[in-house]
Amino acid sequence: QVQLVESGGGLVQAGASLRLSCAASEPAFKTYALAWFRQAPEKEREFVAAISYNGGKTIYGDSVDGRFTISRNNAKNTVYLEMNSVKPEDTAVYYCAADGIESSIVVFPYTMGYQYWGQGTQVTVSS
Repeated sequence: QVQLVESGGGLVQAGASLRLSCAASEPAFKTYALAWFRQAPEKEREFVAAISYNGGKTIYGDSVDGRFTISRNNAKNTVYLEMNSVKPEDTAVYYCAADGIESSIVVFPYTMGYQYWGQGTQVTVSS
């Protein structure tokens, strides 16, 4: 069972930058594709970004493309989400997820593609 723990959320002003981290306890984490999703109050969970197990493939949601960057450090069993030029509409609980498939180079922008989920970290952007 892979446990994922997000950190780095908080309250920031519009236009600022923020970096989220997600650490895993399971060494197999480094073989999985990883993703970030977010969920605002009374909205469905939304795809943010995903990265293949080796970092060679990344995809982004339309609303964050060009502002957010996903990366990973397999030596530290950690995935990051660098958030730049944040907007009030970025306010949400951010979740990291792992697909649970070894050596996965295919990344999906759908929640059903991911088996393991963290508890989430709140990001609030003030205007």
